[in-house]
This record gives sequence, C-alpha cells and structure tokens, in this order.
Amino acid sequence: MGHATKWLAAGAIALAAAVPLSTTASAQSSVTVMRQIDTDRYDPHTSTARSTAEIMFMVGDTLVALGPDMKTIHPLLAKSWEVSEDGKLYTFHLRDDVTFCSGKKFTAADVKATIDRWLNLDKGVVKNRAGDVKEVRAVDDYTVEYELVQPYSELLYQMTQHFHTIINVDQVNELGDDFGVKGFDGTGPYCFESWEPRNELVMTKHDAYTWGPAFYETQGPAKVDKVVWKIVPEENNVVAGIQTGQGDVTQYLPYWSIDQLEANPQISVTQPPFYFWTFYIGFKITRDNVSDVKVREAINLAVDQKALAEGPFFGKAEPATAYVHPGTLDYSEEAIDESLFGYDPEKAATLLDEAGWKMGDDGFRYKDGKKLELVTYSFTNIWRQLTEAVQGDLRKVGIDMQVELFDATVVWGKLKTQDFDMYTMSYPYVSAGDALNLYFPSANMPSPNRMNWDDKETDQWLFEARGALNDADRAAAYAKVEKKVHDAVVWIPLVHEPMFVAAGPKLKPVEAHGIYGAGLYKGLSLEMK
Repeated sequence: MGHATKWLAAGAIALAAAVPLSTTASAQSSVTVMRQIDTDRYDPHTSTARSTAEIMFMVGDTLVALGPDMKTIHPLLAKSWEVSEDGKLYTFHLRDDVTFCSGKKFTAADVKATIDRWLNLDKGVVKNRAGDVKEVRAVDDYTVEYELVQPYSELLYQMTQHFHTIINVDQVNELGDDFGVKGFDGTGPYCFESWEPRNELVMTKHDAYTWGPAFYETQGPAKVDKVVWKIVPEENNVVAGIQTGQGDVTQYLPYWSIDQLEANPQISVTQPPFYFWTFYIGFKITRDNVSDVKVREAINLAVDQKALAEGPFFGKAEPATAYVHPGTLDYSEEAIDESLFGYDPEKAATLLDEAGWKMGDDGFRYKDGKKLELVTYSFTNIWRQLTEAVQGDLRKVGIDMQVELFDATVVWGKLKTQDFDMYTMSYPYVSAGDALNLYFPSANMPSPNRMNWDDKETDQWLFEARGALNDADRAAAYAKVEKKVHDAVVWIPLVHEPMFVAAGPKLKPVEAHGIYGAGLYKGLSLEMK
C-alpha cells in the first residue's frame, strides 16, 4: 500500500471514530451493516436499485431461490413445481407453514395478488422479468398456476430476483403511497421495523421463520435479533468503521482496502463463489464516428483492460474480454472471438489507418477534415478514474475521448438522449440471457439499448431463446446472439467486478452470495462468534 493510501486509511479511522454509526442496537443481539447508498422506496415493483434488493431479500421471499453457484434453482416459498410440455404453464405447490411478519398466513392468493399488482402498476419496473403473463390463478390455498402467453425459459431464474418478492397486498392497500416507506410486511427472515431515509433502516428477527433456502446451514430463524442498515457515504469511513467495530459487516469496500483488511486477524473477508457484475463502455453505433465496426474494434484494442483491473481496482477485478462473465449460465466460449477484444494498440492503429482515419500533426486522427473525437457520458464515482485511464489509452492511438461526468440525479436522463458517441455502465445479471434480453432487443431502444442495436435476427433469436423448451435449445439460441453482438463490437468490455464482504470481530465469516450484488442475501449466515 502506498503512503497516500495509508494516510487515507489512518485519517478515515480518526474521522469515523468521531461519528458513531448507530446507537439503536444492543451489541449482544444486533448487527450494523454499513452501506453507501439508500433508495427512494422499499417496493420490489418500483425499484431496480441494489439497495432495494438488499432489503427485499431479507424482509421478503420469492417462490424459488438461486443457489450460490448462480445456476441451481432451489425451493423457497414454493416447495415444488411442474412445467407443462408447451412451457406455458407453471404449477407451483406452496409451503403451508409460512406467515408474514404481521402473522397473516401466506397462501396462493398472495402470489396472485403480488403479480397482478406488479403488472398493473403504472410505475412498475422491468415487467418483462415476469414473462408474458396470461393469468396467475390461485387454484387452492397452496397451489398457483402461472400461465404465460409465450414460453419464457428464463422465468425460474428471474423469479429468484427481488422483483418477484411476494408482498402482503392488504398492507399495500392500507398504506397507499406510504407502502415501502413506513412499512413492509414480508415473509422473510427479518421484519421491517423502521426507516429513516438516507440514515438507517432497522429490521428485527422474524421468530417464526424456518423456510430458508436449503443451501444455508440453517433455514431459520435468523441468528441475530436486529440488523441496522446504516448509510455511510464515504468509503474511507466504511473501512474505518469495520476496523474500529462501529460497523459489523459491509460489502461497500474500496479496492485499496482489501489487502489491509485481509491482513487484520480481527476481520474476515469472504467472497461469493460466483458473482456477475460487469463494467463496460457502449457505443451508440448510429453516430458517425463509431458507425464503422473497424473503428469500434480499434477502440477496443486500444484499451488496456489489465491496467484497469490493476489500477482503479487494485488488482482485484478480472479483465473482461466478453460482455458477460465466462462462469455465467449460457455463456458461449465458441461464439466469442476474443481477438476482437483485449489490448493491442499496434493493431488498433492499423485498423484506424485502414478505416481512413489518418494521424494529424496534433497527434489526433482525421478523416475528410473531421477529427475523431468521441463524446462520452459517464458517472461521477469510480468511473472518473476508469474514463481517465481509457481516455489516456485512446489518446495514444490518436482518438480524442471527451468525457462528460454526471451525478446520479441527472445521468439517467442524459443516457436516454442521442447526444453521445459512447456511454459507461456496469450491471448485474444472473445469466447470459438476462443480460442479452436487457440490452439487445430493438424494442429496448433508446434505453437500456443505448447502442441503438436494431437487428431482426437478434430479435428473432432472443425470442427463440426465451421460448426454448429445454436448456440446450435455449443455450444454442443465445449463442447466436452472443456471436453476432460480439462480432459487431458494440461494447468495450472492461472488467468483471469482484465482491468482498468484510465482517468485524463480533461476527463469524459471512457466506456471501452473488445475486444482484446483494452479498448478504437472506442474512441467514449472519452469526455472532
């Protein structure tokens, strides 16, 4: 660790020591989780934020759960299920011993009411993750028929996500606009107690909970009485908090701190077995300067992913040469020509020459009197360092990358425009299909398909993959999409981000989970020493 980093860490400890993180909980029975951001509402149907997912997974449940391998589907609220031969009807057999925190008995009516509410909600998000629903029926108290218009091969994987959290719609009706703000009644291992936005959220143990996923050592109840989620915006204070015991667990760790924390015998640092969160830069391919695939390939080859992984990520990230992680369900190694990606500045310069972009006396490239400059929209967090590094790489081959940074209040609106050549993004996914169905359908232009990728074959193959009736057909269709979008070089894959969960001296090491970046998942592995 360099002198500057040591100074930051030492200064952060002194600063954090003067700012208590929580005074709401007893040290014997509570855990303080530190995180940097909050959300606007804890409603699974209106928020795609990781901060929402972190809470939903702990105060609520889904019908099925995703194993730590990020591939295996496990029973949760549904103890078993069958799928019809045509792939359109899923019959779920529910547990009969589940209750909400309020004491209300969980039944099939709650499943139907939850999905109906999501699909009919004006502000409902990512409804495609529910599939093309024809009808959800409560056949009896513990049997649900989930009928689709078209088969959806991703359905069970999507049902593990926080969007599919089963809610008490009676409470939704009672609270109205205060649902997810003043209360949330779920079936999870913890119960929503209180929330002070941008400060802390408190949850307490759901004593009746015994139906957690089988991959946990215990299926419940939780081993701690109270969990306090505390907002600590500054990363230095997060590191200091875990070192001084003012916070007990966090995954919001700067990469420079990992080696330091791993060397501390009082702190355990764990990682999930699999975790899929990828950083990339996308091209708006309908813009003149990046409409040529040869130029896009050259730009890719000019970027040093290994240096990004070593620099801003302090050697903890994995350089990316594909749009999704190789460990992902339905990743096709055969479909992806890795020679299109990676670092080869000499080949990049040759491709730019071949494309007619000649080096000028000022060190930048020109074609027909026009300079090769790329307007790039980005975020103000770690992206500042990443874009500066990429900017330097592109400058070496004669490309002028002009970066405009925006904070979270305006960036999403800017990204819906057609006013940029490139944009930056990082995203979680549970499968290759999850990623491909998000970014590459033509119907998703201009957002989140910010590339303006408009291809009939892609749309057809995505449709075939979604409708596949077996794993092999689904994987084959997605492989065609992967080959086409990678050959078109519509992104610069940068790094696959790691996740680290640090637990302080009060806690046993945490079994981290990779789903949607919510490392604590159900919180059932939180346990005092």
